[in-house]
Amino acid sequence: MPCCAAKTRLRPLSHLPRPLEAIRQFTPNWFAVTMGTGVLALALAQWPGSVPALRVVGEGLWVFNTLLFILFAGLYAARWWLFFDEARRIFGHSTVSMFFGTIPMGLATLINGLLVFGLPRWGDAVVPLAQALWWVDVAMSLACGVLIPFLMFTRQEHRIDQMTAVWLLPVVAAEVAAASGGLLAPHLADAHAQLIMLITSYVLWAFSLPVAFSILTILLLRMALHKLPHENMAASSWLALGPIGTGALGMLLLGGEAPLIFAANGLPGVGEIAAGLGLVAGITLWGLGFWWMLMALLITARYLREGIPFNLGWWGFTFPLGVYALTTLKLADLLGLGFFDVFGSVLVVLLALMWLIVGRRTVMGAWHGELFVSPCIAGLAK
Repeated sequence: MPCCAAKTRLRPLSHLPRPLEAIRQFTPNWFAVTMGTGVLALALAQWPGSVPALRVVGEGLWVFNTLLFILFAGLYAARWWLFFDEARRIFGHSTVSMFFGTIPMGLATLINGLLVFGLPRWGDAVVPLAQALWWVDVAMSLACGVLIPFLMFTRQEHRIDQMTAVWLLPVVAAEVAAASGGLLAPHLADAHAQLIMLITSYVLWAFSLPVAFSILTILLLRMALHKLPHENMAASSWLALGPIGTGALGMLLLGGEAPLIFAANGLPGVGEIAAGLGLVAGITLWGLGFWWMLMALLITARYLREGIPFNLGWWGFTFPLGVYALTTLKLADLLGLGFFDVFGSVLVVLLALMWLIVGRRTVMGAWHGELFVSPCIAGLAK
């Protein structure tokens, strides 16, 4: 009997009653995997001194991440096709619906990878593809940023004592798209198209960051009054670092390209102001992010004493840390200060270690089928 039991555990999807259940139980949470993998690929490419070996590893991760995104998109589309009535229950779920924001954020890492890895390999031919994907990403980000909060106000049930940082996920997607726009805009051939993308990115940044900071304010009050969330949501303590780090990175990228783009469109003075504001805002937000990172480390240490059950939420440890690392390395490049180089490198190493830990647990959980759980239909008969 023990031998037979061991063979059962080794079978793929052994925890599911049937293989098709993996599609039935598939949720947008899985796209958090593409966020964490994509940001690690980008961070390795930005390592100080441009180490060729790390860049090759980063490019390999980006290709792998692209395949993952296509696979997850196919599985989630199949769920809507095969199990429509159950799939639409997500709109009424107060937690899982927030993860719709991970889809455009995962796509943004692919777009950035096209510029970081695709341009040197395939040339300017990748720019139209990146531009088209960016506008798709913008549309999805805007939809998530408006429709999910609207559902929170009208259909879903929420309580302040049950609030977690996952509320940030749908609204932060626009901010991530804004940072991608700052990276993509200078590669467009037409000066007017550059201006449109730059202005759109500033609007996306403003569309997202103030709302995210409003949520962070409420989150601080919630934790002071009701203490930490359940251990299942331990990784959510890092999610707040996401909008702070992405907000800083967005301002640095947009401000860095603003002088040339505004000047090419007859507005040279505006570009210089935008560059200065971008640098000051980036440094200021980086400082706030440093506070939140230290707080997240203390909170995580507190959780570790009692044990943290593994779930896909662990990917929340990766993307926020990754964007903060990218912001740190960008400041190192702009300011030429060795501290940011060293600290950014340490953050990338921590990111890589966390990715290996979470990635290994995810592969094991996916193989056995343990991670294919949709809370939206948990009470339904299989």
